[in-house]
Amino acid sequence: MLKKFSIICLSNFFIASVLGLLLRYASIDALGINYRYFTHAHSHVAMLGWVYLMLYTFIVFNFTRQNRKKYIRLFCITQISVLGMLFSFPFQGYGTVSIAFSTLHILCSYFFVFWVWKDLKNKAGASILMLKSALIFMLISTIGVWSLGPIIAIYSNDTPYYDIAIQFFLHFQFNGWFLFGVLALLIKELNIKNNTLFKSFYLLLTFATIATIALPIYWYQPSIVLFYLNGLGVFLQLIAVLILFRLIYLHIKKSKPTWSSLSIFTYAFVLSCIGFKVLTQGLSLIPGLAEELYQYHSLIIGFIHLVMLGVITGLLFYMLLNSFLYHKSVVLKLGFYSFYFGFVTTEFLILFQAINYYFWESGIENYNTFLFVASIFLSLGIFLIALSIIFAIPKPQYELDFSLSKK
Repeated sequence: MLKKFSIICLSNFFIASVLGLLLRYASIDALGINYRYFTHAHSHVAMLGWVYLMLYTFIVFNFTRQNRKKYIRLFCITQISVLGMLFSFPFQGYGTVSIAFSTLHILCSYFFVFWVWKDLKNKAGASILMLKSALIFMLISTIGVWSLGPIIAIYSNDTPYYDIAIQFFLHFQFNGWFLFGVLALLIKELNIKNNTLFKSFYLLLTFATIATIALPIYWYQPSIVLFYLNGLGVFLQLIAVLILFRLIYLHIKKSKPTWSSLSIFTYAFVLSCIGFKVLTQGLSLIPGLAEELYQYHSLIIGFIHLVMLGVITGLLFYMLLNSFLYHKSVVLKLGFYSFYFGFVTTEFLILFQAINYYFWESGIENYNTFLFVASIFLSLGIFLIALSIIFAIPKPQYELDFSLSKK
């Protein structure tokens, strides 16, 4: 079942990447599509069909032991909601059908939180604490979605309050639910204990996540209080990341894991992206720069991709590497390295384009074409990774875990 779930999640990811390719090509030549509608489809399938469901899968197989049949049924219903969004957003944007399927997904997530929380009863430890925090952040993020209706009714969707509600949802999804969720999996994988060092990391990261919501609010409602609150959050996050690196180093030093070259590369890649994420957020502490950077929409997209593809997807890929026995290692390596090449190249192009505009007010010649070509490697990589999973065998502990649910 782990294998089937993973293939479904990777299929969603591949579809989202193809939609992203269409959007990149639409910047080169007109395709006759509604760009905004397809952007909604791309983002929803990527977030909710790939990250959410892959996290869902690993949480179920790593933190629950009994009555998994209900999780299987809920997974299927959630996947139906993803398909509903995939086939409705490109044609109507936020319309009756797409909103209905989006609402179904949120309701499914509430059931998921309730069941997992119940299964975690009487359990303790560092990974449990991180997972519970991730689930709480998921619930908090949906406040932004539910507030959209009243905001549109009272004001309209052309108001800062509407944009702040969207940013509230995205912030606590990415930096809360998604990030804490994958870190819970990593901490369980590394068997990190709930000691003083971990508690310091946890408290600093939690406060940092709450404080840095100030930045997207600051974009629409500038305030010196919000500026300094975000600064505090970035500083706390920096310390938290340094402690995380320390925790990982102590684990490696103590256990001396025998990793494959691909696992080592993936690990280094993710840690580099985490460091670059903190560095990028640190730029917002320079007075006046935060407002100027916000004007470059591609930079915002680049940062979202840094977090989603570099950090979160990187950690999910690491978990995939540790969950299966592979027979097609060549295909797997080609897939991973193709994905990493596409990611690094697109991020570099986006950053270099923004730097050119900022300092010299001119862009890269054939920028959109280069970006489209580089993005092909992302889709190719996802396809090859999915193909390798088809020929893979789940490791014994996952097969044993699932058999327990049938007793």
